[in-house]
Formats: sequence, structure tokens, C-alpha cells
Amino acid sequence: MLTCLAAFSMKAQTDSLTVSLLTCGPGQEVYNLFGHSAIRVKNEATGVDYVFNYGIFSFNTPNFVLRFTLGQTDYQLGVQYYDDFVYNYELQGRFVHEQLLNLNTEEKLKLAMLLEDNYLPENRMYRYNYFYDNCSTRPRDMIEKAVNGKVVYQEEMDTPIEGLTYRGLVHDYTKRKAWSRFGIDLLLGSEADKPISRRASMFIPFLLEQYFSTAQKADLQQRSSGLISETQTIIEQDESDWPSPTPFTPLRVFLLLFIIVAALTIWGIRHQKSLWGLDLLLFAAAGIAGCIIAFMVAFSEHPAVSPNYLLFVFHPLHLLCLPWILKKVKKLQRSRYMVLNAVILTLFIIFWVLIPQKFPIEVLPLASVLLVRSISNIILSYRKA
Repeated sequence: MLTCLAAFSMKAQTDSLTVSLLTCGPGQEVYNLFGHSAIRVKNEATGVDYVFNYGIFSFNTPNFVLRFTLGQTDYQLGVQYYDDFVYNYELQGRFVHEQLLNLNTEEKLKLAMLLEDNYLPENRMYRYNYFYDNCSTRPRDMIEKAVNGKVVYQEEMDTPIEGLTYRGLVHDYTKRKAWSRFGIDLLLGSEADKPISRRASMFIPFLLEQYFSTAQKADLQQRSSGLISETQTIIEQDESDWPSPTPFTPLRVFLLLFIIVAALTIWGIRHQKSLWGLDLLLFAAAGIAGCIIAFMVAFSEHPAVSPNYLLFVFHPLHLLCLPWILKKVKKLQRSRYMVLNAVILTLFIIFWVLIPQKFPIEVLPLASVLLVRSISNIILSYRKA
């Protein structure tokens, strides 16, 4: 398919060459909530009109889910016909913005050659890293390399900004997907709450578009001009058939769970009932969640997942110690595990704001559920004694 090298090899053929950054709107799936970036290379003289896309992956890759969890997912640079690329986004109802790059002939040719070289079979695969090396940072880096001089941004790009964090940016673009945001929050550790620079935030395609719109291109003689010469909307965002946000948000569901568990616990204490089946469900669920978090902390190459202080609430011991917990609970005997768990959860809730990690508020009713059940065991065992 790709014949760019022949098309771009002669300077005469670059007179009608244009290159641009394409920014695509959010989709409905978790993996495309944050939009997408790509580079368009067009040459009117040769009929070339390709899109270089660093976001190609396949769910059919062996052990895809496990590799993605471990941060070992390999993406690749793909090349599509421009019309096919745009048609795909039109079908999804996602906007496509085009920013025409203000590059001279030499710089456009250099960018085209860089992309071609990157598309060689031995170069096109890369280890995807959501925050540091993705479909947005790669086009940025290629464009910066092509400039004979440097790209100068209007803002200070390299200094960490207080209040600008990976977790905060994830929250900004997952507002419609409350359950997805909660799941991501569980897996992101304290590193996600450290201030990051504006440059680091450019892993979000929309922010790359924003910073490019005001950036300047300074040549070797320190003469500057705008990096973007023209901006146009190829496709408008169409959200007419998108589902409305669910009313059953994690916070509402977990608050309801807390009310139900608290009511059952009060009933159980009054009637001297252990309700061990309830403990089985709750502590098994918390233990499974803890196993997933612990696995990510111990083995994943994803950035910002370790350390994760949610392991004080959800940890594998809930699952591993469950047989011994239930043995004590059934007999209304005091469980040392429940006592220790009650102490840890109480301290966790008291010092919530002091722990160097921003926890999702939905964790509070979940931690309270486990705390209530632990206190219930203490009360029942005390009454029996």
C-alpha cells in the first residue's frame, strides 16, 4: 500500500505536499474516551493522501488482556487512506479536527521521511505506555523532530504544575463513564497524584491540539512563526445516539449497599445472628479486588500504579484468611482478624485526607461496609462472652 518514499523522493513533488495533525473526538468505549491523534500526509501532485496512525492494536493478540494489564502491550504505526480514516470516525459520530502544519518544504519532506522510516516493519512496533508513549506523544515527537529549529510553546511546558495530575486528567475525560472512572481510580496509585508538567499532559490528544494551536516554530536564525497555519473541522461531533449517563453511579450503588449492610448488621446484633453469609460475600469481593490491585502493584509495568494505599482496604488477606474468619464468625467468637481489620479501617478513614493518595469517594462507603461487619463480630463475641 505505502509508496510514499517514491512519491516524496523528488523535491519537485513536494511543492504541493501538506502535512497536518488530526485530532479525533472521544468515543463510547473505555479505550477511546480520550480521543486520538494522527498525522495526515497529502500530496496533490502524486495523489498521496495517507494518515499515519500510532494507535493500531489487535484484541486478537495472544494474551492481550494479560499483557495490557501488565503494561506489555505492543502498538504499531499503521497507515490508512485518509478517506477510510475519516469515514471510520464519521460512522462513530466522533469529531475530526485538522491543524495544517506551517512547515517549509524541507521540514515537510523530513517529516514524511521520518514517518516512512518509522513504518518499516522493523520499526513500526512500539511498547505502548498510556501516559508516556502513546498515539498523542508520538505524533508530537515526530513533528518536533522535523522542525529545523524548535517548537516554542506559549506556556512553560516542563515545570510540574500544582493541581495538574494524571488522575485529574483521567477524571476530566471519564465524566460520562462513572464505572470506568472508578475502576481506573482503584488501579492508579499515589504516583498518579503527583504534579506533572504541561508537556506530560500532552498524552491527551485534545491538549496536544490545544498547545499546538498557540505554539511557535523558531528556525535556526531565531525567526518565529505560528506552528499551525490553518485549522478546520472535518467532522462535527455527533452524540445524538449516545446513551445517557447511568443513574446507577458507583457512589449511589455503594451508599445503598452500606445502608442495606448497616440495617442487616443492626438486625443481626439485636437477634444475635452472625450473618456469616454476608461476610463471605463482602470479604471475598474485597479480597478479589485486593488481589487485582496487588497484582498490578507487584507486576505491572504501567506507570502510576504503585504504591497504592488502597491495599489498606482491599487486600488479598481478606480472601486468604476467609476460612478462618468464617469459622470464628459462625461461632460468634471474637476474630483477631476482624479486630485488626476494624483498627486499620478506622485509621484509614480518620487519616483519609493525610494519606498521599487521592482516593475516590466511592471507597468510603465500601470501607465503612467492611468496618461495620468487623465491629459486628466484636460486639457479638463480647455479648456471648
